Amino acid sequence: MLTPQNILKTYWGFNSFKEPQEEIISSVLQGNNVIALLPTGGGKSICFQIPALLKEGVCIVISPLIALMQDQVTNLTNKDIKAMTIPSGSSQDEMITLFDNLRFGNYKFLYLSPERLQSKFIQDKISQLNVSLIAIDEAHCISEWGHDFRPSYQQISILKELQPKVNIIALTATATPKVVTDIANYLKLDDVTVFKKLFSRENLAYQIYFTEDKLYKLKQIFTKTKAPAIVYVNTRNKTKEISTYLNANGFKSGFYHGGLSSIEKKIAFDDWMNEKTPIIVATNAFGMGIDKPNVRVVIHLNLPSSIENYIQEAGRGGRDGNKAFSVVLTNNGDIATTREIQQKSLPDIEEIKQIHKKLYQHFQIAKGELIEEGFDFNFLAFCNKYNFIPSKTFNGLQILHSNGIIQLNNDFHQKSTIQFLVNSAQILRYANKYPTKKTFLNSLLRMYGGLFEQAVKIDEFYLAKKAGITSWTVIEILEKLQEDNLIEYHKATNNSELYFLHPREDDKTINRISKNIDVYLKLKYQKTEELIRFIENNDVCRSVQLLNYFGEKSPKKCGICDVCLQKKSTVKNISSEIIELLQDKSALSSKEIYEQLSFKEADILINLRNLLSEEKIGLSNYNKYFLR
Repeated sequence: MLTPQNILKTYWGFNSFKEPQEEIISSVLQGNNVIALLPTGGGKSICFQIPALLKEGVCIVISPLIALMQDQVTNLTNKDIKAMTIPSGSSQDEMITLFDNLRFGNYKFLYLSPERLQSKFIQDKISQLNVSLIAIDEAHCISEWGHDFRPSYQQISILKELQPKVNIIALTATATPKVVTDIANYLKLDDVTVFKKLFSRENLAYQIYFTEDKLYKLKQIFTKTKAPAIVYVNTRNKTKEISTYLNANGFKSGFYHGGLSSIEKKIAFDDWMNEKTPIIVATNAFGMGIDKPNVRVVIHLNLPSSIENYIQEAGRGGRDGNKAFSVVLTNNGDIATTREIQQKSLPDIEEIKQIHKKLYQHFQIAKGELIEEGFDFNFLAFCNKYNFIPSKTFNGLQILHSNGIIQLNNDFHQKSTIQFLVNSAQILRYANKYPTKKTFLNSLLRMYGGLFEQAVKIDEFYLAKKAGITSWTVIEILEKLQEDNLIEYHKATNNSELYFLHPREDDKTINRISKNIDVYLKLKYQKTEELIRFIENNDVCRSVQLLNYFGEKSPKKCGICDVCLQKKSTVKNISSEIIELLQDKSALSSKEIYEQLSFKEADILINLRNLLSEEKIGLSNYNKYFLR
């Protein structure tokens, strides 16, 4: 008889579970409804995947992100476990085929977005399935007080009506007590078992450094730390800028953001994983699928958007149990800028109405009309056409997406496609004529079938590895083959695929969801203020602050955060020395002060902070200290 341990060893290669995975799995197998709160890296997916493999039937998984669903389906498929999702734009006939495969093809998992679940057709098909388990991933999205609220998540309880005898497991990495209560209420889980692994990470040192010269501090950190690291920044341009700076200073780094092509993302990710470039500079798009145990330091060069996001990103350090550091580099100007940027990047109701209206105009859709086909959507072209601010427009589109007004698939064309336009004999003649391309063409024909009959999805990076060349060379060869009219090659684009989910009604549509938008915007501002309070609180242990935020009362201090270390050591009062130095100089940066005073850097920083709060010194727009 198969046991959870057998499944764990067979498919995941582990001999034992992480605490409390085994207890969660046992409770699910007993037919209980479960809410599981496991921190980042706690192995949430295993908690529903293993019970599903032990039960008869299909496990329905609700997940908010298309990319996350595709990633999990790929991971399961690579383990020879049959899983599927419903591709965007699938016709009714295609969906009938997919559900027939689910019923009769021994599939174990169906991944769905909460928006997809609202389709009456899909609901009817689900009611006909033999469902073994219902899993709600990222369950915090169900609550207005969750950091990624999705109104469509509040309609998930329809699954209880479609499959009343099936138990539910809801999973999240971050949830306050209020959010846990909302999860149980919205999913109608009257009798629910809650499993909660403490967010306490004894090996992870949370450290906040106030510094005006972040690059200097960054260089200091990497001079001491030679292990794998992640540096989070808040814009795509900064990923490249900071990576270039680190490389120029002798550190090996790469960069990653959502605007890179799938090939570029894969190269950056793989180079970091195999430590060819042990430092990766990234936006928060770098998160899904990271399972690197030996990350020793996670640095935030800009403030994260919420405590929930911060703890998830910081939690990618030290998963092997050895000591790791979460470092936030900030300053008073940074905090003011964060508030200002948020004010400028969050649209109000009227601006959302404008974005919504212009979308229909952009694609020439008349009032009352609903086009069910997807549109190829170039975000920057749309912003330029209507003089919209990109950051505000992006957030407006996300609000429309999360409220089920549009569906925006950011992984559109994530795979390139090719199709041969000539027969195999002509390809062979071409290969003999150009021997340098012969090996490549042979690899291409061996790896992909059906190239002469239809467009086939390919992976340039994987193809390059097999052919023993670089991915850029692969692209050059494919473009040359297309130029010679031998193939039709569609390279993966960074465009999105956009679907309209409602007929055009302009303001009426937005008025219906105005309450949701209002709650969302207020919550965004509240989350930022909570994070700033955490950053500025230098009196309470960082770990204790985080535990209290998530409703975990712990009087035990971590002993390794910046607050605990500051309290352990006696801070030397060098205020008079700093004032004396500033009397001789008109204004100095913190770096210039370090260089001219022979005291510990930590002591200088603390004294500077105290002098600022006492208003004895000021800080200029150029991040230089001066006497008031």
